[in-house]
Amino acid sequence: MLDYIARQTRENKMKLSRFLPAMILCFFAASPSWAKLSLEQISAYVNDIKGVKASFTQVNANGSQSTGQIYIKRPGKMRFEYDPPNQSLVLASSGKLAVYDENSNTPPKIYPLRRTPLILILERNVDFTKNGMIVSHEEKGQFTSVLLRDPRKPEMGTAELIFSNNPVALRQWVITDQSKRRTTLLLGDLQPQKNLPRKLFFIDPNPDD
Repeated sequence: MLDYIARQTRENKMKLSRFLPAMILCFFAASPSWAKLSLEQISAYVNDIKGVKASFTQVNANGSQSTGQIYIKRPGKMRFEYDPPNQSLVLASSGKLAVYDENSNTPPKIYPLRRTPLILILERNVDFTKNGMIVSHEEKGQFTSVLLRDPRKPEMGTAELIFSNNPVALRQWVITDQSKRRTTLLLGDLQPQKNLPRKLFFIDPNPDD
């Protein structure tokens, strides 16, 4: 009986040794495949954004953090609304970018929107396949990263957009300005909004009047 048990044990080990490699191959074949998103897919996704809102966490160049809500109404409109006690506000509208500083009583600082990297996702027709716009296009695990620079104004900085691959969704962006300062924005889920009011994006040059 002991000889029989030993012989059966050896046979079972041999069967298992032949079975394990096949089982491992099947496991990896069944594992999710995170294919890098194409530039056409990313362009179509951004162009499909009409009106959305999302929570965000902003990490500034000096390491400080703040939170708030972002509203996007394409084309051309965006609103960064910060949570208290931060009372700063950033608006993009009518071809301008306005920065309201919570620590200043002066009117907002206003810049041409086309001189900021935000224009790369707020244009009416986004096409990331344009020659010279893509600095890099990489797969990062379950995410796809696209580093963009406007070929018409390369001095204005870059915008790195990071998308989840499945489902396709914008999750993060990193803005590097003309002075090489990096601002990272981590986004919550983008929630569709049918009727974002235009006044949400109104730039008042003299808010205290």
